[in-house]
Amino acid sequence: MTIEAGTSDAGGESQGVPEPNAGQGNASESRGSDARASRNAPPVFHPACGFALPADWITLGKPRVRFDPRPGPRASSEPPIGGRLKERAEDFLVEEIPLYAPCGEGEHLYLGIQKTNMPHSEMLSLLCRHFNVEESAIGFAGMKDRVAVTQQTVSIHLPKDRPVGELRHERLAVMWAMRHQNKLRRGHLKGNRFAIRVRGVDPLAVRTVKRRMEEVARSGAPDYYGEQRFGYRVNSHLLGLLYARGEWQAVLDELLGAHGTPFPPHQREQREMYESGAFEEGARRWKLHDPAELVAMRSLARGRDAAGAVRAIPAHIKSFWMSALQGAVYNATLAARIRDQTYATILPGDVAMLAGTASIFRVPADISEADLARERTRCLEREVSPTGPVHGPSMVEASGDALRYEHEALALVGANEGLFAPPALEALGARRPFRIEVSNWEIDAGVDLHGAFIRLAFDLPKGAFATVLCRELLGFGVD
Repeated sequence: MTIEAGTSDAGGESQGVPEPNAGQGNASESRGSDARASRNAPPVFHPACGFALPADWITLGKPRVRFDPRPGPRASSEPPIGGRLKERAEDFLVEEIPLYAPCGEGEHLYLGIQKTNMPHSEMLSLLCRHFNVEESAIGFAGMKDRVAVTQQTVSIHLPKDRPVGELRHERLAVMWAMRHQNKLRRGHLKGNRFAIRVRGVDPLAVRTVKRRMEEVARSGAPDYYGEQRFGYRVNSHLLGLLYARGEWQAVLDELLGAHGTPFPPHQREQREMYESGAFEEGARRWKLHDPAELVAMRSLARGRDAAGAVRAIPAHIKSFWMSALQGAVYNATLAARIRDQTYATILPGDVAMLAGTASIFRVPADISEADLARERTRCLEREVSPTGPVHGPSMVEASGDALRYEHEALALVGANEGLFAPPALEALGARRPFRIEVSNWEIDAGVDLHGAFIRLAFDLPKGAFATVLCRELLGFGVD
């Protein structure tokens, strides 16, 4: 992925090529030279959708402008530096910081997992096969980057000890195992520790990067959801929207068809087979790296209707779609606040969060000038931060000026509050701070067998994206 210095699309910002993301169910890798060439195609303002995608991607549908859910404007006005992220998996190291240690007894087997260049869905599939369990028996605190070396804890529900053999895989290793009494749940982590080598950059720029990091450590950086949240076709949020509406045929048309969001040209054949009703033949062309497409097409080949095919798609993929929909609304809210230079201050009606906690409080829409000035001083001193919406039935809603931004974001995405509820959405909803808090950071530069680099090391709280921080420090196009 390239951090493009000084380039822009019609919207004024270069977005870069989104990575394949297996959590979406649409990951694309190891499919021969055509697939590799398509992934490496330069991003352009694509006329079929109205935002940046690889130049050779196609759709048979009519061109139309689609909402781009990816991170919007940077808060920094400093010029891009340039560079490349994730040139090699070993250049992007992630270590999960656990919330607690397993106690040593119980029905759940906790495993310390290290995976290399492996999507989340492939890790789940390996664990399901090895331990002979359903996906619902596996717990994890968060999904990690695909093109990376990552360490995290997962849990397997195994009430009885039984021989399972050693798990051997060239890209996955079990570092330790210990029992615990409960399943590991999403969000059960303190954060993540990152060590990232940025390639294709002048190592002498390390002083500039360090100065920018010092500023970010003082004032924070925009806490966007990163590009990977929205899948390699940048349509996970759209799949979530259609799924929440119960538009099963539309879900399949967007996921499998040739007339929706642009797609890599090597997929054209199986997409046209879907549209012609040749489901069995089309299913043979989808690969294991495309679990949602593969499962849905196989279900259609077995005679299931659209609703049945969508039900057959693994639950974690549909959950990811809904998370992407939540992320799209949040990103649109944050982008508007940055454009209006209000993302790092308190507005009447904001829901604010106390620093270092998940505690939130409402700022009255009719707050007095004196009280508003006091809250804004606390915000400047990073005691509190304004938050954006992560919609769900229990989310605390803003009011006044702040609520206007959130309503406009919902309209931009095409959603409404009623869609963020069971059965489509299992989560309760939350508030997400607009600013990333960075800690334990180090920056240096060097040269190894693969060339010069600048190394960024830092800790981020749970849910924050390292690629978003890199984008703020180095420029557009790093996600």
